Amino acid sequence: MPEGRYVTAWAGFRLLAGVPEAIARLNRAGLRVIVVSNQRGIALSLYSAADVEAIHRELQKLLQASGAHVDAFYFCPHDKEQCDCRKPLPGMFEQAQREFPDVTAAQSVMIGDSLSDIEFGKRLGMRTVFIEGDSERRKSGAEKAAELADERCESLREAVETLLRPS
Repeated sequence: MPEGRYVTAWAGFRLLAGVPEAIARLNRAGLRVIVVSNQRGIALSLYSAADVEAIHRELQKLLQASGAHVDAFYFCPHDKEQCDCRKPLPGMFEQAQREFPDVTAAQSVMIGDSLSDIEFGKRLGMRTVFIEGDSERRKSGAEKAAELADERCESLREAVETLLRPS
C-alpha cells in the first residue's frame, strides 16, 4: 500500500505477481521465510491484531495452494517510538530468534520496500535488498533505502533469482 494507507482486511489484500513462485523457490532451496511487518494501523484503531492474523492465515492458504509457505509472521502493533519491536528496531528479529534459535543476522537477508526495512537489516548486520517496484507506490524514504541497500531489485522474483544465483 502507498504510504499512509493500510490493508485492514483480506478483501483489500493484493499479492504482487510472482510472489508465490518466489517464496516457493526459497522454500525449495531450504531457506526459512519469515515476514516482519509494522502494523501501525492497530495502534491507530483502524484494524485489530486479529485482523492481521486473519490476513496472514489467508495468505498462507493462498501460498500453500502454490506449493509455498511462510515459516513465521511477526508484526509490531505499536505506534512510533512506543516499543523496541517497530522496524527498524530489532524486537521482531529477537522474537524470531526465540522461536528459531538457528537464525542469525549474519546469515539472514532482509528484503523490503521501505527505509525501515533496509535500516532494520543494516542495524542487525544482514544483507539487504530493496524492492523498487511501482514508482507510484513507493514510500517516503525510498531513495535513501535504495542507496543504503546492498542490492536493488524490481520485484521479489528478481531478488530471489539474485539471491539463489550461484556465486
